[in-house]
Amino acid sequence: MAVKEDMLGTEKISVLMTKMAIPSVIAQVINILYNIVDRIYIGHIPNASADALTGVGVAFPIVTFISAFSAFVGAGGAPLSAIWQGKGDNDRAEKILGNGVTMLIFFTAVLMAVFYIFMKPMLYAFGASDATIGYGVTYISIYLAGTLFVELALGLNPYIISQGAAKTGMVSVVIGAVINIVLDPIFIFIFDMGVAGAALATIISQLVSALWVVCFLTSKKAVLRIKLKNLTPDFRIIKSISALGVSPFVMRSTESLVSIALNSGMQTYGGDLYVGSITIMQSVMQFFSAPLGGFTQGVQPIISYNFGAGKFDRVKKTYRSMIGVCTIFSLVGAVVIMVFPQIFAGMFTNSEELIELCGRKMPLFISGMLLFGVQMGIQPTFMALGQAKISLFIAALRKVILLVPLAVIMPVFFGTEGVYMAEPISDFTSATAAMILFFANIKKILTEDALDKIK
Repeated sequence: MAVKEDMLGTEKISVLMTKMAIPSVIAQVINILYNIVDRIYIGHIPNASADALTGVGVAFPIVTFISAFSAFVGAGGAPLSAIWQGKGDNDRAEKILGNGVTMLIFFTAVLMAVFYIFMKPMLYAFGASDATIGYGVTYISIYLAGTLFVELALGLNPYIISQGAAKTGMVSVVIGAVINIVLDPIFIFIFDMGVAGAALATIISQLVSALWVVCFLTSKKAVLRIKLKNLTPDFRIIKSISALGVSPFVMRSTESLVSIALNSGMQTYGGDLYVGSITIMQSVMQFFSAPLGGFTQGVQPIISYNFGAGKFDRVKKTYRSMIGVCTIFSLVGAVVIMVFPQIFAGMFTNSEELIELCGRKMPLFISGMLLFGVQMGIQPTFMALGQAKISLFIAALRKVILLVPLAVIMPVFFGTEGVYMAEPISDFTSATAAMILFFANIKKILTEDALDKIK
């Protein structure tokens, strides 16, 4: 057994969580900067900041939907590979990795075809106006050219982390993000490329990240490697990845659905200024959620590996710590945002009118984060334990069952205020449901019978 694998099953939990989580947190925070930095620079383009920011905001659902397929493969397959590593079957774990690569290539071809064909009508449906459609089309036209880089970089990085190489996973993200941050102002302002420059900087940075990830996973440094023989589709493995990957896919893809519902509601009842406010608020929420996403991504392999090895006491210690950290961090983050909303809004725009609007409405929009950290800790626990159905329900409850319908119905009665209210209502409700499901199911999941059912 490799040293990194053995570490997951033997090292002290607190020390192990620190080693695994810190690089993953750094990676996730930096990863979210890909899009947030774009918006910060775009929001300060002279004489076009508000329209340009809104145009990129309505393009965001497409960007999110593309990344959802990488989550489908990465977050769906990486826990499975870690469980099989814990069982001592690295061959099976490598087959899962190889089939993941094949799925990512297939998704790339389909996504590029669909979005290039239906780009413009989709952007209008997502809340674009005649004043902002040009910015959205420009950004997405270039971004789509780098779809394969996005899929490989984001979809394969979890397989690096799952084998205990959290620092390597962090570096793969840091390299790309640093390149993006450096190239953004050069392309946007110095070369005067505007929105096109932001998109170009993003795909170049994702290309570098993808090359780093693939090079590592084909090298001798990796415990699990990409091998040609494992790229041949094995539909039993694909089915297993898909069953577990549906939940993170729903979580990520419904961000697109949520953006569509929020943007459309704001465009109908408020106009471009209100669409811009939603873009900023979602960006702020993402920035504060990113560390938690990185933390849980780093801790999940510990839970999965020890579950696969039948070390249930270590599993319990790990998920209890993970849920506690998520709860506290989210609570503190929500308070900070609610107290200083205008400071955060000012990061994304120089429009005084837009900053003032965000200052009034952001505390309401963000308030659901006061409790939402509980769900952010519970759902990855179910994922790490291979519990696809429960994880999927929790993901679907918050966005598909609650948030999207609320964002459509509530504005009819409350106008733009109803759109802002939809987010915290769904957050509080889904977090409460997650806690109920957790306490009702966790004991029967941590059994040998449940472990034997993992395929």
